[in-house]
Amino acid sequence: MVLEQTSTLSDLTITPKQLGFLFPAEWHPHRATWLTFPHNEASWQGDKLDRMRPQYLEFIKTISQGEKVGIVANDEPLKAFITESLDAIGVDLNQIEFVVKPTNDAWCRDHGPAFLINPETGQKMIVDWGHNAWGGKYPPYDDDDRTPLEIARHLGLLAVQPGIIMEGGSVDFNGAGSLLTSRSCLLNPNRNPHLNQEQIEEYLHNYYGVEQVLWVEDGIIGDDTDGHIDDTVRFVNEDTVVACVERDKNDENHEVLQTNLKLLKQMRLLNGKPLNVIELPMPKAVLIDNFRAPGSYANFLICNAGVIVPVFNNPHDQIAVDILQDAFPDRKVLPLLASEIIWGQGSFHCLSQQEPEVAVKK
Repeated sequence: MVLEQTSTLSDLTITPKQLGFLFPAEWHPHRATWLTFPHNEASWQGDKLDRMRPQYLEFIKTISQGEKVGIVANDEPLKAFITESLDAIGVDLNQIEFVVKPTNDAWCRDHGPAFLINPETGQKMIVDWGHNAWGGKYPPYDDDDRTPLEIARHLGLLAVQPGIIMEGGSVDFNGAGSLLTSRSCLLNPNRNPHLNQEQIEEYLHNYYGVEQVLWVEDGIIGDDTDGHIDDTVRFVNEDTVVACVERDKNDENHEVLQTNLKLLKQMRLLNGKPLNVIELPMPKAVLIDNFRAPGSYANFLICNAGVIVPVFNNPHDQIAVDILQDAFPDRKVLPLLASEIIWGQGSFHCLSQQEPEVAVKK
């Protein structure tokens, strides 16, 4: 069935999955990566917003070397500032496209659009999940909640609204029917208290186009999202994950990551095979002003240019980069400093949402 894409909002009587749509793996070729440009000093207090911006601009520059970068800008003056700043560091402005609309915060992975593709028809659509700022922790969030629909209008894409809370950082995909997530986040009553695990899985199946949901338990210290998967476990190919581990038994992250590791080793994919699990060390505790930030090498972004990995001027940086390079033999691993960005309690994956390229199967 081919959808008529004359409207950017649809009350579908059948699900995206039934129409042949799915959320592709992050290594699927991108048309663009979408970002919401940071301006909220509540997330980076004092001079921290100014200090993080050079790292953020370098992130944009790196992505733009392989694909378009879509930037949601709070207003026209911010758009002008962004354009001037990118031009000053040598970014090809032809690689940048803007949507100007009010925004609350920078975490586009969670409030931005979820792009689905139909490999048979070559169509693309957006799932506009609800956003409540990680269980209502950081109001207001209504402007961010409207972002997916505005991007759908900008791109002329159909958008559907399942009507429940869902965050992009809470799920990870292998592109072959499997989805990874955590109980601590998706089953938290601050998201969808009216839904049980089976009902949430039904939404994941129907609106992400997956066949299997794999659950770990919890997330890392300092993560205010209640345990997003993109800080702990990530697919690197259809049957392999990198799983964060903490070797120091006295560290608060040790036990929970060991629990997740045991669960991962027990999992079976749709083909009946076990997951191939690569252990990825956590950075030595990332402390900023006596605050333990949720630094994690798993918060990487796979983009056309390579795999952008956050590093923190940390003793474990090179070890993690080497492991990830081995895990991505056909892609260049690109370590970028995130030592100022991480104060906002997220990193490169949290800040971004990929828009896949799509072509009709021949």
